[in-house]
Amino acid sequence: MLFLIPAYLSENTPVSHFSPILKDYIMQTDYFFVENEKTARKVIKFFAPEKKQSDLKLFLLDKYTENADIKEAQELMLKGQDFCLLSEAGLPCIADPGNLIVKWCHEKNIRVVPLSGPSSIILALISSGFNGQEFTFHGYLPIDKSEKKKQILHLESLVQKTGYSQIFMETPYRNNQLFEDLCKFLSLKTKLCIAANINDPEHEFIKTKTIKEWQKQKPELHKIPAVFVLGR
Repeated sequence: MLFLIPAYLSENTPVSHFSPILKDYIMQTDYFFVENEKTARKVIKFFAPEKKQSDLKLFLLDKYTENADIKEAQELMLKGQDFCLLSEAGLPCIADPGNLIVKWCHEKNIRVVPLSGPSSIILALISSGFNGQEFTFHGYLPIDKSEKKKQILHLESLVQKTGYSQIFMETPYRNNQLFEDLCKFLSLKTKLCIAANINDPEHEFIKTKTIKEWQKQKPELHKIPAVFVLGR
């Protein structure tokens, strides 16, 4: 079986906020697909501190991975070995490359077991006050300035025409620049939700304001994990 293990969004989130079943599944296997080895070891230690790190068999699965790169792991699964898939943050396979191995498991009739946990995208949406019935997640916006402007205006037009909430992210060290671009290109009446440090008991920041209001109260988002939502 392949168990889909969620990671915490903030290291400061108490382990008591998560289902105890996560520890049980982590303890029962040493084999993991991970996006980042260092992060994975920290998450495993967070949920199961008594698990021996030296016993772990970690197989890298990032955005560059192809099936040929994880052939050894796939052969082990075909022989009956259980694996866990661990995201770098939140749920696997959402803004995460883990769907490669999930797709393969379905093709090989290997059972996939999803486990409950946080998703920054969904938590941002339900905290925004925007349409939670119809929404689109766009991932990361273009880096190129002109392309980014074009995409920002396109997302705004989608909100105006359809009412669908539009969700996107940015690399944390570029958050402030994205915020400046949103304030520069969007209409003053357009509503923007910023959800930062989600699930951090001390530093969580979730606010929905018009662009006009945001221009008067600029948050500090540099190197802080954040999700942005446009809606009405």
